Amino acid sequence: MSQYNKVTPELIEALKAAVPGRISVNGDINEDFSHDEMPIYGKAMPEVVAECLTTEEVAAVMKLCNDNRVPVTPRGAGTGLTGGAVAIHGGVVLSTTKMNKILSYDTENMVVQVQAGVLLNDLAEDAAKQGFLYPPDPGEKFATLGGNVATNAGGMRAVKYGATRDYVRAMTVVLPTGEIVHLGASVSKTSSGYSLLNLMIGSEGTLGIITELTLKLIPAPKEVISLVVLYENLEDCISTVPKLMMANLHPQALEFMEREIVRLSESYLGKSTFPQTFEGTDVNAYLLVTFDGENEDQLTEIIEQASEVVLEAGALDVLVADTPQLKKDAWAARSTFLEAIEANTKLLDECDVVVPVNQIAHYVTYIKEISEGYDFEVKSFGHAGDGNLHIYTCSNDMELAAFEQQVADFMEKAYAKATELGGLISGEHGIGHGKLDYLAQMVGPVNMRLMRGIKEVFDPNLVLNPGKVCYKL
Repeated sequence: MSQYNKVTPELIEALKAAVPGRISVNGDINEDFSHDEMPIYGKAMPEVVAECLTTEEVAAVMKLCNDNRVPVTPRGAGTGLTGGAVAIHGGVVLSTTKMNKILSYDTENMVVQVQAGVLLNDLAEDAAKQGFLYPPDPGEKFATLGGNVATNAGGMRAVKYGATRDYVRAMTVVLPTGEIVHLGASVSKTSSGYSLLNLMIGSEGTLGIITELTLKLIPAPKEVISLVVLYENLEDCISTVPKLMMANLHPQALEFMEREIVRLSESYLGKSTFPQTFEGTDVNAYLLVTFDGENEDQLTEIIEQASEVVLEAGALDVLVADTPQLKKDAWAARSTFLEAIEANTKLLDECDVVVPVNQIAHYVTYIKEISEGYDFEVKSFGHAGDGNLHIYTCSNDMELAAFEQQVADFMEKAYAKATELGGLISGEHGIGHGKLDYLAQMVGPVNMRLMRGIKEVFDPNLVLNPGKVCYKL
């Protein structure tokens, strides 16, 4: 028997009063609210969707549901990949997508205040107009900033600038009880008690609902240039990465990719950007590297040094993307990898392990070896500069039950190897409910007990995003 109550007609009326004109019930709920971008982790229709506009509305919904023991699943744009925004226990989905205002810039302190439903792409474009860069750069540009913070999203510029956590100065949060708290401040240092701010970052909507954020900005770099580095094989490609990092060139982004995934993406886009051969040799792997700097002369020197490093390490050639269109085309191919895979795949699962940079080649070789024992295909790419690897299991022919059984076996081996090499099971996508068992295997019972204890302090009735991250119901 469920520990939660069903939504009653009386509660629906109370919710309609709290969120006027923005409550959907049963048959009126869009099917998109039943899943995220990785539906292999299941679909579940909520009983109610509440689309809030303000912190106060979120607080009113949360208090009503907590008092009535009705589960609440917070949701941004629904672009997650671990089932974290799926209402697996029914109840209410609380959507923040209409909370989409960029509230103010503080240019002297170089921060921006936004509502949690602002899209990453919208902030990036708006900040650029002000002469600023918001460095976090996850592949999904149309995710909400609240979702990015809730999963501590990483992205392609993390190798130089760090992950989302490094840019969160303060936030407003609604607790599961309906209380409103303000965490952090517009300062760069703190030694003021437990860091509740950092505890909330990466908690995947299980400890509170983020409604407003104060985010750090940096001055936009004056010049940006990208290199496409060609390799005959993936081993040479990946083994170059530590050498490139040791050269102290500070790439803004450093991505590796195999020939097959590049061809798939280019076919999806209808445009070919990456050469397939060089002087009669097949190109089977690529590095895509971006550098930024203060002026063209500085970047020219960096490019010369980087080219020398990669060519000595076995690269076939180095192409310079030095015009806006060339840079756009190169990164468009990289940014659409997941979309291209989804468009060509009926059954799909993924993991985003992170391993030490000097273990990337070892790990990718291991994945290639074990993948031969399964009926699905494995496609991989990743953030070579920080060891975050994206590994997709894909099939168009298998039955769902067989696919799930084989993938579970594959993932268990993949996660165990990442842990053995000193890594973690997720670099940026999070745990949700799809990876909960793997997290428990990795961190052990004591750490899981500590996480569950934290959950109980914030959410004594376990009504907020239940069954996710650390608390299996």
